[in-house]
Amino acid sequence: MNFKNLINISKLTILSLVTIVLVSCHDRTSRNNTSLTGWTSKDKKMGGFSGPTKYKGQEAPPGMVLIEGGSFTMGHVQDDVLFDWNTTPNKQQVRSFYMDETEVTNSEYLFYLDWMEQVFPPSDPNYEHIYQSAVPDTLVWRDVLGFNELLTENYLRHPGYADYPVIGVSWIQANQYCKWRTDRVNEKILMDKGVLQPLFKLEDAEVKGKNNFSTDTYLTNPDLVFDGNQAIYKKGLPENKPRAKGDPKPARGEFTGRHVKISDGILSAKFRLPTEVEWEYAAKAIVEDREYNNTRGRKKYAWSGKYTRNKSKRYKGDQLANFKQGKGDYSGVPGWSNDGADITIAVKSYDPNAFGLYDMSGNVAEWVSDVYRPIIDNDANDFNYFRGNIFTKKMIDAEGQVVIADDVTVEFDTLDNGNLVPKTLPGSVKYMPISKRDAYMRKNYDKAYNVDAKDGELASTKYYAQDEEELDVKPRMYNSPIKPKEIGESGLMKQQYDTEKRTTLISDKARVYKGGSWKDREYWLDPSQRRYLPEYMATNFIGFRCAADRIGPMTYKRRKPTTTKIRY
Repeated sequence: MNFKNLINISKLTILSLVTIVLVSCHDRTSRNNTSLTGWTSKDKKMGGFSGPTKYKGQEAPPGMVLIEGGSFTMGHVQDDVLFDWNTTPNKQQVRSFYMDETEVTNSEYLFYLDWMEQVFPPSDPNYEHIYQSAVPDTLVWRDVLGFNELLTENYLRHPGYADYPVIGVSWIQANQYCKWRTDRVNEKILMDKGVLQPLFKLEDAEVKGKNNFSTDTYLTNPDLVFDGNQAIYKKGLPENKPRAKGDPKPARGEFTGRHVKISDGILSAKFRLPTEVEWEYAAKAIVEDREYNNTRGRKKYAWSGKYTRNKSKRYKGDQLANFKQGKGDYSGVPGWSNDGADITIAVKSYDPNAFGLYDMSGNVAEWVSDVYRPIIDNDANDFNYFRGNIFTKKMIDAEGQVVIADDVTVEFDTLDNGNLVPKTLPGSVKYMPISKRDAYMRKNYDKAYNVDAKDGELASTKYYAQDEEELDVKPRMYNSPIKPKEIGESGLMKQQYDTEKRTTLISDKARVYKGGSWKDREYWLDPSQRRYLPEYMATNFIGFRCAADRIGPMTYKRRKPTTTKIRY
């Protein structure tokens, strides 16, 4: 074969490849414009069905950063001074998620309190306990042999502590804040899109008691939000259906278009407390120790290295976190190498970790969503592990309608410490546990309550063979205190103490908190360490931050082929 023929063959080959690519692109475009049935969703004459949304990708929620998922070893065996194997190593896969850069601060939490006070004024008998249920316990600063009244009176509300992490918040209060934040973020999104009126510019009579926007309620039935006040809606998204011939044009100011749906990809994912696995993965940030598809060594703290002092030339010797350095030493000697705080400190006072998260070691410990168990069993799920699932469904009334909590009959739960918390805020969808019928012939779950699954349920106790009715109480794995609850005539719980001898405080209400605090020694700065406290209790060293799910791919970064130079 001569050189001229070779060139002609090459030209034909290139032309063939170009043709294949063009045909492929045409086919791909056709698939995007039509469905598998041949009907097109873009043609209004074909029924005006909603077509595929041009989704540009999920934006990071306000104040959050993306934590790209991956695998890591949860827990460790080093520095197990208690010899309780509470942090047994366990390989885990974590999905991508978003997490707050910092703990929720006093200023952010005060905005939450102000909103609750305006929308659910305590002067209204229907709402009198709602606002109080959200207020942190400022008395956590008190000590019988300490003088801390200044902090008791000023820490939450004084501007000098505005950027400090909020404390005195129980797990239940932190969880309620996350739900409230979901609704406020989505409410703001709908206002920016022009779907909702600027709510607080309306007359007070239209706002107070009715500005209880709920994302779930809006997605279920937009007519049920704002107590049915349709004047709050401004303009919807454009519809794909033509106006029928003879139909009158909508009046000026009337809501036109359609409401936002999940399929539009506009609304934010729900905010929540991070799971224990997510929190530890985000704190360790092993991404900075990555070498190809492996990691070098094991991280002891949120930063790289095995010491708490800075190694850089400029800041050499400075502490990398705020923690208790020894008995009677919460900050260090005045001046050089002082960590700058005797209690908590303003967020972002120290450098972030490799994920861009601040104070994952030190400042305050943080609530996570998991129910505590002392040992992670070997049969634990290795994909997004979480203990605490209670599967629910929307409550349906006799008429087949979704039940919405109204303003008049607000129901409250009485906690073990006597505090009252609303079961559901007015305007929100009511939920109930799933039934056995809902889980019939399912392989992945068979009941609603899964907190004690494979640990503490009937099958894992010594009473397994006995009939439950023969026992005075339901068998439990952990002999935690049982608070007797007797509700008095006023509706308040009578304060009583459990008189039985108990050997543990672990129960289904014990929640995990992670990370060291200003009050802890260096040992607890390790992200692998874990402790617990009842979900209704609060301290002066536990705060929280929120997380949100990543929807779609783990990351939008395009993977590019890499070339490696090989030396011979």
